[in-house]
Amino acid sequence: MLKIGDITLKNQVVLAPMAGVCNPAFRLIAKEFGAGLVCAEMVSDKGILHENERSLKMLYVDEREKPLSLQIFGGERESLVAAAKYVDKHTNADIIDINMGCPVPKITKCDAGAKWLLDPDKIYEMVAATVDAVQKPVTVKMRIGWDEDHIFAVKNAQAVERAGGAAVAVHGRTRVQMYEGTADWDIIGEVKKNVSIPVIGNGDISTPQEAKERLEKYGVDGVMIGRAALGNPWMLYRTIQYLENGEIAPEPTAREKMNICMLHMDRLIELKGEDVATREMRKHAAWYLKGLPKTGTVRNEINQMTTRDGMSKLLFGYVEQIEEEIQKIS
Repeated sequence: MLKIGDITLKNQVVLAPMAGVCNPAFRLIAKEFGAGLVCAEMVSDKGILHENERSLKMLYVDEREKPLSLQIFGGERESLVAAAKYVDKHTNADIIDINMGCPVPKITKCDAGAKWLLDPDKIYEMVAATVDAVQKPVTVKMRIGWDEDHIFAVKNAQAVERAGGAAVAVHGRTRVQMYEGTADWDIIGEVKKNVSIPVIGNGDISTPQEAKERLEKYGVDGVMIGRAALGNPWMLYRTIQYLENGEIAPEPTAREKMNICMLHMDRLIELKGEDVATREMRKHAAWYLKGLPKTGTVRNEINQMTTRDGMSKLLFGYVEQIEEEIQKIS
């Protein structure tokens, strides 16, 4: 079983920390669909230290989500350690994760995120200082390297281990690749061979079968699922079921998808109010519709929605139309 510090997870499936997505509304759904660990979206160390209202709200953890990992990012040791101390003392998160993977220029320009990948010595210093300052286990989420000429994945993971990190999650792309191209799992496998702390592999896992194949072929301790779970928490459930009993659970129906979509929306309304939640749910609703038939019209109309009732009427109107067509065929 996957164990991070003193936290034992019930399975090997982890929800990736996706910015703009992994708030408590979505994380709780992922947990209810079985994820062994859910990871919160990254929070700025300086935002925490300046007590920025939005940053502090992002540290909220619903007890039902646990075990949960809260992710912080920053480029300076003093502020990163201070933010980690705040998370350690003032939140009910189980794990503190340090972001070393975000490829976005506004993050890397601050010497944060993927910029760390160029300097294993800095990784050691920053992680060691953080580990020394907190009680919770400290983990790292990183990419394999900055670009194809600077792939220091093994050295960087060894630095995390030497510094006392409890686990490392490795996304098999470089910073330059962003989210394009394919993830290099051979390098993730090399990391696993060269450290003794748990290694969680991430990148291009879109089916339960792929998750199992990566676990077996590369020997990683867990798989981290990100984009494949957007609008599709069934991917988490189906992967767990397949790993545990070798059975592939059926794909959800259109109605099942929209039921969860509206549960997601209602939880988001509780968190952020109807106006903000409705705007945020437009992208999520489009993700929930992915893979369903004849979604062109409803996808266009989603972007005009301004209320919860409007969204519900639109989505369930679409479901009824699909169900009628299925009945006619059968």
